[in-house]
Amino acid sequence: MHGQSGGTYGWRRIRAELLDEYEMIVNRKLIKAVMREQRIAGVPRVRVFRNPLADKRMDADLVKRVFTADGPNRLWLTDVTEHPTREGKVYCCVVLDCFARTAVGRSFSTINDTALVSRAVSQAPHSRDRDGATVMHSDHGTNFTSWGFSENLRQWELTASLGSVGDCFDNAAMETFWGRMQTELLDLKRTWQTVIELVTAMNGWLDYYNGKRRHSYTGYMSPDAYEVLWNDINNPLLFI
Repeated sequence: MHGQSGGTYGWRRIRAELLDEYEMIVNRKLIKAVMREQRIAGVPRVRVFRNPLADKRMDADLVKRVFTADGPNRLWLTDVTEHPTREGKVYCCVVLDCFARTAVGRSFSTINDTALVSRAVSQAPHSRDRDGATVMHSDHGTNFTSWGFSENLRQWELTASLGSVGDCFDNAAMETFWGRMQTELLDLKRTWQTVIELVTAMNGWLDYYNGKRRHSYTGYMSPDAYEVLWNDINNPLLFI
C-alpha cells in the first residue's frame, strides 16, 4: 500500500486502505510499529504561503474563504502552478470541485497564458453533468482577469468569483492541492529531464489523485468514490 501510493501514505491512509479493501481493523500503534520496522514513512505536506499584498481591487468574491459545497458542481476553484525541467518550465492549470476535491479539468503548456487556463475551464463542463449554477473561483492572476477568460466563463455559464489580490488564503484549497502535488510527486525527483516526462507524470498523478488517493476531507475515500456514494444516495431512481 505504501509502495502503491508512491511512498506517500502515512498510517492514517494505510489504516483506511486496510479497512476498505480488506475489512481489517488495525490499531494505529501496530501500523506505526510496522512502518518503523520497515523504515517507511508518509510524506508530510510542506506548507508554503505567499506573502499577502495590499488588496488594490474589489472584485466580487463569492466564496469568502468557505471552500465547501453541498453537492458536486456547485463551486469550482482554479489556479496555475509551474515546475522546471531541463527543457524549460511546465505550467499546469487545474479546475478543482470543492465538494469532493475532484480535479475536473486540467491543461499543460510551456507558456503561462490565457489559452492554458481556458483549456482547463472548457474541459471541466465537458466532463461533468451539471444541473444548476456553478461558481468558478480564482485569484487575480492576469490570466484569470483577462477578457478571454471572462468570455470563456460566460460561454459555459459559469459565475466568476475572484479572491483579493495576492492573498493565498482566498484560494487556500487550491494551495493545499498544489502542496500535495509538490510533496507527493514533484519533489520526488531532483531534476525532471524533459517536458514530456513531467507532463506524463503530472497526468498520472492527477488520475491517481481522483481515483485512488484517500483524503481526510472525504473520510479517507478517494474523490471519485465519494462522488459515487453521494450520487447513489441522492439518485431518486434508487427510491422508486
